[in-house]
Amino acid sequence: MIDSEQLKQHMVKAVEEIHATNPMAGSITNTVTIDFVANAQLAVGGSAAMVYLPDEGEALVAGGGAIYLNMGTLFPIYEQTIPRAAKAAHDAGKPWVLDPVGLGIGSLRTQLVNELKQYKPAIVRGNASEIIALAGLWGLEGEAADLSRVRGVDTTDTVDAARDAAVALARYTGGAVVVSGEVDLITDGMTVAKSHGGSPLMSKITGCGCSQGGVLAVYACAADPFTAAVCGTAVYNVAGTRAAAVADAPASFKVAFIDELYRATAQDIASNQLDLEEA
Repeated sequence: MIDSEQLKQHMVKAVEEIHATNPMAGSITNTVTIDFVANAQLAVGGSAAMVYLPDEGEALVAGGGAIYLNMGTLFPIYEQTIPRAAKAAHDAGKPWVLDPVGLGIGSLRTQLVNELKQYKPAIVRGNASEIIALAGLWGLEGEAADLSRVRGVDTTDTVDAARDAAVALARYTGGAVVVSGEVDLITDGMTVAKSHGGSPLMSKITGCGCSQGGVLAVYACAADPFTAAVCGTAVYNVAGTRAAAVADAPASFKVAFIDELYRATAQDIASNQLDLEEA
């Protein structure tokens, strides 16, 4: 288990490298939030590219440092695009981030997420119900998946209830899992981190979760999955707290939030409150 000082050093190094190198992390993401995803990636120091065609996904993998695959608004062509991009990343040894948004809505989404199991994402992020459902779908907890737990993009479970599922997923993939909530949980299967901060206003704008997936992919270009996952969670909690101090309604909060993602320094991110314990 890594200690807090080591983790902070890794975080500072990762954030500084992102600011210095401006890595490209492509996305195949939710059409509702494409703009937010791209702007969040740019704000933290990365470079964005958004595509949806099968050959373009493979090209993004070849030309970028990581790729983000979001299952939000699916089109029929994604039946080819998403698995091909995941396979290309897996075969190239490049990290990819999975957000199983709305798992359980329709057969295509469930089929695609199940197919992605073999390609072992470097980072999985989702709300508690999505993480529990994913671990069940992939047969990692000894129980069949209960996809009825997922209510659209909202959770019906607590973050703590998803702890075992998150640990099981991380141990299977060899990467990291982020469970979003009032206090976020991040694990690599050995260590569990709890990241504090943020704001209730984050749930009042569309795309905080989706855009965080893109930011996680940016950090994955410069760090191991656990460090990247902690960085991507911490910067959101820092920005959410600071944005809420200057904005009291959703539209102004969103603008302030992107500004605070841009303003957050490596030290700001590494100093955000984080509790560590053994998994």
